[in-house]
Amino acid sequence: MAAAIGVGLPVQEPAGNMIVDIGGGTTEVAVISLAGIVYSRSVRVGGDEMDEAIIQHIKREYNLLIGERTAEEIKITMGSALSSGDESTMEVKGRDLVAGLPRTLTISSEEVRQALQEPVNAIVEAVRVTLERCLPELSADLVDRGMVLAGGGALLRGLDVLISEKTQLPVHVADDPLSAVAEGTGIVLHEINFLRKMAGPNS
Repeated sequence: MAAAIGVGLPVQEPAGNMIVDIGGGTTEVAVISLAGIVYSRSVRVGGDEMDEAIIQHIKREYNLLIGERTAEEIKITMGSALSSGDESTMEVKGRDLVAGLPRTLTISSEEVRQALQEPVNAIVEAVRVTLERCLPELSADLVDRGMVLAGGGALLRGLDVLISEKTQLPVHVADDPLSAVAEGTGIVLHEINFLRKMAGPNS
């Protein structure tokens, strides 16, 4: 709910609004209407899971161990959910698991995309299941409104396009997906404080 408010969704309207908040440890998918969550789904897949998938891929394919910070850098620099036709490569430094010595190798954006396929598919599936459980009237609203992606994972290239292709709905990435939850929480707290002041000292 905080993410939905933070990205500016009209949560108090009777129409359906859908938010997909892809955080570090979890992805939260919710359909909101009349200031309430009509249906929500949470999966333990997020940015951390994407980093781990990259670590495991490089370990499995190259016997090279890289750290979480390096994996995150790879994800941010060249991670994607869909092929853009503009493939790139990147040098990666880590420790050779056989020799035990530092080593550098070059990986491609295509193999990073392959490594991210499992966590990305889990996010898409969570969205699809939420849509299946949604009330027909609210589903009709989503045909026009679509959904909004928030959280750091929303910044993964092509994820919005992939979800749109799989659901046939419009998908929008929040203007500032990283701060959506914080913004929404701030707005809610401000409203509560304002209402308390209006109600008087005994509230």
